[in-house]
Amino acid sequence: MYDVIVVGGGVAGLSGALPLVRSRRSVLVIDQGDPRNAPADGVHNYLTRDGIPPLELTALGRQEVTGYGGEVLTGTVTSARALSEGFAVETADGQRFESRRLLVTTGLTDQLPDVPGLAERFGRDVLHCPFCHGWEVRDQAIGVLATGPMAVHQTMMFRQLSDDVTLFLHTGPEPTEQEWEELAARGISVVQGVVEQVEVTDDRLTGVRLQGGRVIPRQALAVQTSLRARADFLDELGLKAVDREVRGFVIGTAVEAGPGGTTSVPGVWVAGNVTDPMGQVVTSAAAGFSAGAAINGELVGEDTRLAVAARSS
Repeated sequence: MYDVIVVGGGVAGLSGALPLVRSRRSVLVIDQGDPRNAPADGVHNYLTRDGIPPLELTALGRQEVTGYGGEVLTGTVTSARALSEGFAVETADGQRFESRRLLVTTGLTDQLPDVPGLAERFGRDVLHCPFCHGWEVRDQAIGVLATGPMAVHQTMMFRQLSDDVTLFLHTGPEPTEQEWEELAARGISVVQGVVEQVEVTDDRLTGVRLQGGRVIPRQALAVQTSLRARADFLDELGLKAVDREVRGFVIGTAVEAGPGGTTSVPGVWVAGNVTDPMGQVVTSAAAGFSAGAAINGELVGEDTRLAVAARSS
């Protein structure tokens, strides 16, 4: 039995594992190997690591964790259940592992609007986050695809990065009177009509095609994705992802967490995008560390109680 199994080997999971292995805890990290940010060229806003390829960052993290005695396994956890003492997880290939505590850092998936061409360009010139990728498309012709009530806000964020921004209303709601005024004041073009597909030439986005054939030249397109927590395997524990709202609008799902990543199931902790859909890589790393440190503190208390009981028997 491990002290802790970490399900998810991204930045949050590895950052949670690190303080545990440095505290001489036995730790197994199980990761299925398809991080959300894999299509991106680089991680940004991570001090001293700005621009590092995502898979290079996690590879370095794995080296650090295993260097202190942690184990890292490539696999997909399909179920987790409580034991009389601790937890058991099973992987898709039939392996079973047990631990005293669980740290879940499985992240989320981005569900894209149903527009041909978006998925193939996502993380390159189809973007969702101005902080993650905005600098890379600065001063370009940027489009924003409206699919929900946050579209005008997202448009204003990208307007900070370029003077040439167009809002495609697509399936989004009509802007309010105040929003129309703001869009006009910032010199943002607004295009009515449903987007049919994105145009690509020489492996670069070159435009947005509307139903009817009109093409608006663009070099980058921002979209709002639906953020869905990877948490189905927690059902047997009674943990389910619930709708998460921002400014009164549902942006996706997340696992509810208390201070430091505690959940409603004692002994199970969460960190990173699985509980904080809007979190950046650097904040996910911090959350993972906090959860790992807290788990170690809880185990210290348990070890001490067991030692006192053994001494008294």
